[in-house]
Amino acid sequence: MSTSGQHTPGSTSPSWRARRLDQDRSLGLRLTLAATAAFLVLVPFTLLALLVLGSWAPLHRLDAAVTHALHGYAVDHPGWVGFMTAWTHAFGPGPLRVAVLAVVVWLFTRRAPRLAWWAVTTMAVGGLLNALLKLLVGRDRPGLLDPVARAAGYSFPSGHALNATLAVGVLVLIFLPYARGRPAARWALWAAAVVVAGLTGVSRVALGVHWTSDVVGGWLLGAATVSATTAAFRTWRAHTGRRPSHPATEGVEPELADGAGLPGPGGGQA
Repeated sequence: MSTSGQHTPGSTSPSWRARRLDQDRSLGLRLTLAATAAFLVLVPFTLLALLVLGSWAPLHRLDAAVTHALHGYAVDHPGWVGFMTAWTHAFGPGPLRVAVLAVVVWLFTRRAPRLAWWAVTTMAVGGLLNALLKLLVGRDRPGLLDPVARAAGYSFPSGHALNATLAVGVLVLIFLPYARGRPAARWALWAAAVVVAGLTGVSRVALGVHWTSDVVGGWLLGAATVSATTAAFRTWRAHTGRRPSHPATEGVEPELADGAGLPGPGGGQA
C-alpha cells in the first residue's frame, strides 16, 4: 500500500491543480492562496490604471468633482490646509523610509537579517514600481487656478499613498509578534496603519496635488506589493521547515518576539 504523497509506478500523478489545492501538500496550498491574494489586490489596480490611461470620462468627472470640492474647502479654511500640509510632510516618503530604515538596523541587531531584507525589498520594489508607472502613465496633476500647495512630477499613482501603505504594512507585519495574545494591541496596530495610510492619501487630494484615483492607485499598488513580498517570505519559511505563519494576526516572523531561534543569513539558526 502506498503512503500519502507517494505513487506506485503504475499510478497516475495528480494534476497540477490538484497538487496546488491538496491539503496534504501544505506548501503548494499556502503558495497558491498567497499568490491568489496578491493577484486579487493587483487586479483592481490594473483596471484603474487602464481607466486612467484611457481617460475614462466618468472617472475624470469623479476626480474633478472631489478635487474642486476639497479645494474650495481648503481655500476657505487655512487651518485645514496647515494641518494637511504638516501631515503630508510628516508622513511623506522620506520620513517613512527613514523610519523603516531605523527598524531595519534594529532587526540586524536582533539577528533577523532575512526579515530586515524583506523590509528593504518591499520598500525598494514599491518605490521602483511607482517611478516606472509614473513615467508610463504620464498623467498630469490637477491644474487649479488658486492652488494651496504644489508638487512636481507626474500624478499617477500617488507616491505618498503608495509609500505610506508600504511603510505601515511593513512595520505592522514586523511588530505584530509583540501583540501576541493581546487582541486590543493587534487591533491598535492595524488601526494606526489605516489612519496613517488613509490620511496621508487624503492629504494629497485635500491639497490639490493629486486626483482621487491617484491616491486609490497608490493604496492598491502598495497593498499588492506588500502581499507579494509577504507571500515570498512565507515561501522561504516553508522551505526552511519553519511553521506556517498567519501574517495578519501574528506578523511575518512570529518568532521575533521570542528573541531566539531567528533565521541566520544562510537560512539556519542564528
